[in-house]
Amino acid sequence: MSDTTGGTGTSGPSRPTDTSALRLGPVLRYTDGASATVWVETTGPRTAEVRCADGAGGSARTFHIAGHDYALVEVTGLTRGTSTPYEVFLDGERVWPEAESRFPPSVIATPAEDAATRISFGSCRWAAPSDGKDPVGPDALDTLSTRVAADPDGERPDVLLLLGDQVYADEVSDATREWLAERRDLDRAPGAQVSDYEEYTHLYDESWSDPEVRWLLSTVPSCMIFDDHDVIDDWNTSDAWLAEMRTTDWWQKRLLSGLMSYWVYQHLGNLSPAELADDPLWAAVREAPDGTAALREFAERADADPASVRWSYRRDFGTVRVLMVDSRAARVLDEQHRSMLDATEATWLREQVMDGHGSYDHLLIGTSLPWLMPHLVHDLETWNASICGGERGARWARLGEKLRRAADLEHWAAFPSSFDSLADLIAEAGTGAGAPATVNVLSGDVHHAYVAEPTWPEGRGPEARVTQLTCSPVHNSVPPYMRVGFRFGWSGSARALGRRIARHGRCAPSAVDWRRTGGPWFGNQLMTLTLRGRSARLTLEQARAERTGKSALRVIEERGLA
Repeated sequence: MSDTTGGTGTSGPSRPTDTSALRLGPVLRYTDGASATVWVETTGPRTAEVRCADGAGGSARTFHIAGHDYALVEVTGLTRGTSTPYEVFLDGERVWPEAESRFPPSVIATPAEDAATRISFGSCRWAAPSDGKDPVGPDALDTLSTRVAADPDGERPDVLLLLGDQVYADEVSDATREWLAERRDLDRAPGAQVSDYEEYTHLYDESWSDPEVRWLLSTVPSCMIFDDHDVIDDWNTSDAWLAEMRTTDWWQKRLLSGLMSYWVYQHLGNLSPAELADDPLWAAVREAPDGTAALREFAERADADPASVRWSYRRDFGTVRVLMVDSRAARVLDEQHRSMLDATEATWLREQVMDGHGSYDHLLIGTSLPWLMPHLVHDLETWNASICGGERGARWARLGEKLRRAADLEHWAAFPSSFDSLADLIAEAGTGAGAPATVNVLSGDVHHAYVAEPTWPEGRGPEARVTQLTCSPVHNSVPPYMRVGFRFGWSGSARALGRRIARHGRCAPSAVDWRRTGGPWFGNQLMTLTLRGRSARLTLEQARAERTGKSALRVIEERGLA
């Protein structure tokens, strides 16, 4: 989605005030019943150690990428059903918690086997300005952090799913723009956008040094996946777009830097210790005095042959299966064979859905882009895919490409065969002996929230309840005219208009129909799924400014899904 208001923070990154060697983090990432991983960035080569109050712990030597040093510490010896405070040491010196911290101790929690699983999710977060002058309202992650810190023994998410646009490489704050101007001439492309790895590290500093977010990420595990703004707006929207970008003298460095920084700051923590142990790149980076060349070669390969790299991953939380799907880099862009997922990725997704079918009670498919959109938007995207593919001739195809970029027509509906394939896979997963109670497609991107539910032709629908749960933004905005457009897109008049547009494109009917059953809701917000056994409950909360000057999360919607 194109953002229209731009980052307007007036303060630079809030660097750690401690004089220790900890530059950023700790970030608690993977957790299971016995182990966890904790990510840190340091100011130089160090040995990082995590010590838990119950005796669990682990240590790791830092690895070096492009002038920066990081560690991913595997913590072992944890006990299921416990919550243990931890500390971080660098070369034997305690660096976390910070001296005189106003936050409670960071903990690693391992829920009991029969406990409910609480999964909070959202997308699209600009870094909140540290001066308190926030043009887009309270940050939902900041507000969640304040609530958890005020009641550390109370209810909290078991995991955060961050569904894209964790940083905005193409729309930076005023403070970052000033910093960029000190480094290089902003009159030359890419202008006031990040251009290299060092500038990406600045974005993460700005975002993750926010004191509330820093503490929240240290104590609530997180899973992440990129969307377009992690690289650039409308990343991989079409073959023509990509060909045009490759003619510039700055795109290659920008893309490689984006993929390299994503691997370091986000992707590594998505993986389990077993997956890391089998990853040749992880081994190469750790073993080399400087892992930059190995990581750059990996990014170059990912650019040249996207099918050679998998950014998608699976996480199981008891009887809850989460599949985080790459709906950006895994695309096939040839107009005659457009697909949201290449053949290798589609095969992987199906294998993960059907692996141990009957062993999980809930299936969550995380994809940054919504599968079910307002009907008018869906029909417009399907029509656009058809005419860009030449259904109405070359002139219409050229017009369609211009419209595709101007209106961000690139969601699942813009890849009609992929839309239908996902519908078929969901129907298969939700049918038969041992079918899950719910299948939920979790998405963000569109800067508002809603619930939609599909229906299949008679005799073809699943037994599981299926929902599209869209939640965005965590901290961003949408202009009034787009709010009106989203509301209109669900109306009967819009649906009739959409049908006429689809007929012009000679579009085949979609595999499913659907209806909106909640929303649209606008504001900075998070959705939470509470899953216990075969039951599922959805809560939507928005960050609201209070008269006291503080902000709080307020429940806007709550409902049972199963």
